Amino acid sequence: MSDPLSQVIQLLSPQAVFSKGISGAGAWAVRYADFGQPGFCAVTEGRCRLAVDGEPVAVLEAGDFVLLPATPAFTMSGFEPAAPLRIDPKTVPIPEGQLRHGRQEGPADVRQFGGWFTFGSPDAALLVSLLPRMIHVRGVPRLTQLVQLLGEEEKGNAIGRDLILQRLVEILLIEALRAAPVDAVQPGLLLGLADSRIAIALRSMHADVERAWTIPDLARNAGMSRSAFFDRFVRLVGVRPMEYLLGWRMAVAKSLLRTGDLALDEVARRIGYGSASTFSTAFSRHVGQPPGRFMRQAVSQAL
Repeated sequence: MSDPLSQVIQLLSPQAVFSKGISGAGAWAVRYADFGQPGFCAVTEGRCRLAVDGEPVAVLEAGDFVLLPATPAFTMSGFEPAAPLRIDPKTVPIPEGQLRHGRQEGPADVRQFGGWFTFGSPDAALLVSLLPRMIHVRGVPRLTQLVQLLGEEEKGNAIGRDLILQRLVEILLIEALRAAPVDAVQPGLLLGLADSRIAIALRSMHADVERAWTIPDLARNAGMSRSAFFDRFVRLVGVRPMEYLLGWRMAVAKSLLRTGDLALDEVARRIGYGSASTFSTAFSRHVGQPPGRFMRQAVSQAL
């Protein structure tokens, strides 16, 4: 059966952009403005504090990994009081070499490897909304190893570099998301997949997006009554089952339309609509423009 998490990441089309070694010593603090792009860090030595807006303050230790799928504003600091240095990643040039905060000489109190990447999909906001806002993973060494591999590849210019970077980021995302502690995850795709019954419904929708699914169908697959299934799905995933299915169908439709290779009736068939006109009405209502215009614009932008 299909893996919804892998499908979401494939549609997000992550692309590596920037990564580097970062250290801090003494009294230091940096305040990053809201960025919007996915960011990550892996602590390789020592400890520091991370305060992401809207989330509890976390103490990061050696072996910890943090992923912020949309990187809201945050403050990272040592444990000595310090006025934060304010940084806007949208306007500040990418620094060269190792980045050191606080005391410049002597041993570092913390070392980490961090950076950010982009999602190639124009629908990233919709898909990212299905993921946790902040993922803090502890005790998974392979995440740190992946980040280090990413950094080594990013610095080089060998044949196949871009493809390897893209695959490494995809693997990093999947590893981080499946290692995320479920008890710390808000409603969304991960929490739904962690529930054995709701996971069956999610996988069913992803495996057969063409099917005219109904609540009774999905509830039957999950082995639950209609009302119990509906309530549990909303509580864990955060949206109604048909709302989730519609969002996923539209994401798949956009991906198919961007290639410009398929007729509208074929796109409609592949995502479960009986006719191009019915699909066009649903797409226009959801996206804000007809699928034909969307396809023409996407194809012209790709040229």
